[in-house]
Amino acid sequence: MHSSIVNLISIEKEIQLKINKINAARHKPKIIAVSKNFKMNKIAPLIEYGHTNFGENKVQEALAKWSEIKNTNDKIKLHLLGKLQSNKVKYVIPLFDYIHTLDSLKLAKKISQEQIKRKKNLKIFIQINLGREDQKNGILIEQVDSFYKQCIDDLGLNIVGLMCLPPNDSNSIKYFLEISKLAKKLNLKELSMGMSGDYLDAIEANSTYLRIGSKIFGDRN
Repeated sequence: MHSSIVNLISIEKEIQLKINKINAARHKPKIIAVSKNFKMNKIAPLIEYGHTNFGENKVQEALAKWSEIKNTNDKIKLHLLGKLQSNKVKYVIPLFDYIHTLDSLKLAKKISQEQIKRKKNLKIFIQINLGREDQKNGILIEQVDSFYKQCIDDLGLNIVGLMCLPPNDSNSIKYFLEISKLAKKLNLKELSMGMSGDYLDAIEANSTYLRIGSKIFGDRN
């Protein structure tokens, strides 16, 4: 059995144990296998195993890797996890199923225009900048309410949830709980939180999508 499948099974067991431990009557979060920088020979065993959710950060890389496979396998769900430039939106809409990084009104407008043009609606997460970090993108907490309303009322976007990259201060759970509370307030069901180092904390805060790369595929070159 390929190492990526062994790793995935091990992570799934860990997740189930965590859910049992917190005694949560909830659905298991979906694992997005973050395949950026990995070639298809590393990814193919997971597809054959039946895994369906994959994440990419760069649009050009995703186009080269996934265009053909997406045409022949309609079960694959592709998630854009990296910063999205407005000029790349026209390539994203046909290929991807989810965008996790909506971080500005300019981008929201562009997505709306392209979706109308291509008659396709993606599921979208609003990226939140929780720690007010200059180096990270995202909407500030106090602006989320009005931004969300504009996205759904004015632009007709299908906002399904919130996404965050918590500040790197070893206190992920605090930020995850904050985002979880915010999603509840907005009546959003999906939460894109938790990566290879902190996905168990994210489960505790009700994350529904975990973005796991190196723990599945190994270290990137």
